[in-house]
Amino acid sequence: MKINGLLNYKHMKYIITPLLAILLLYPAIAQDIPERPVPPRLVNDMAGFFSSDKVAQLEKKLVWFNQQTSTQIAIVTVKDLQGYDISDFAFRLGDKWGVGQKGFNNGIVILIKPKTPEEKGRIFIATGYGLEAVVPDAIAKRIVEVEILPEFRKNNYYKGINNAINTLFALTKGEFSPKEYAQKTSQKEAPAFGIGGFFLLIILFSIFGRLQRARHYSVGHSVPFWTAMFLAGSARPRGGGFSNFSSGSGSFGGFGGFGGGGFGGGGAGGSW
Repeated sequence: MKINGLLNYKHMKYIITPLLAILLLYPAIAQDIPERPVPPRLVNDMAGFFSSDKVAQLEKKLVWFNQQTSTQIAIVTVKDLQGYDISDFAFRLGDKWGVGQKGFNNGIVILIKPKTPEEKGRIFIATGYGLEAVVPDAIAKRIVEVEILPEFRKNNYYKGINNAINTLFALTKGEFSPKEYAQKTSQKEAPAFGIGGFFLLIILFSIFGRLQRARHYSVGHSVPFWTAMFLAGSARPRGGGFSNFSSGSGSFGGFGGFGGGGFGGGGAGGSW
């Protein structure tokens, strides 16, 4: 019994020591993700990627959309990913800030790490649990490839992001379906590939994307499929089309700020 007890202790020591090290290091790791802004803002240009007037325009537009639909789209730029993969950084930031509404998880984080002489620029669109059905991974990838990167490669950063958020507005409001968007963009970008091939890509991307990303979030965050469909069908602006956002007023904090939404690994990205 003593021998067995000694062996058990030795084995336990090899298990407990690494676990204690992880627990001790976790607070320091968590601090790498920026704190929620005070006062809260939907556009947080920590890397100085946009001009101040473009930041103001994007903020006003996204605040208007949040006011009208409750869907929150946060644009965040950072100079350094602190060793994280950009997808993991985006999910953790979305969870830490609580982008989207609690219970509906209808938040989106567009994370940008600008290009430098040493490194490529990186961008990732992370979708909250409640929007994964209306902005599936392959559609998020398509938005990055069709709407954003062609403009970013021409240094038209505002235009690329503006194109993307207009598409996200339309998808989350149900103005067109993921299938319709895929048809539209496949005709524009890759007619030889075909819509059938694109939907095969959607299936494969969804499967392998989940396998490749470490999902650190509990199932308790998730919402049923019908919740996402409710958001897509009901979140229609009362004020009309996108051009009306200029009539809105007030700050994001004045509308309650971030609502406590959760993220579980949906989304896609790219580089330029």
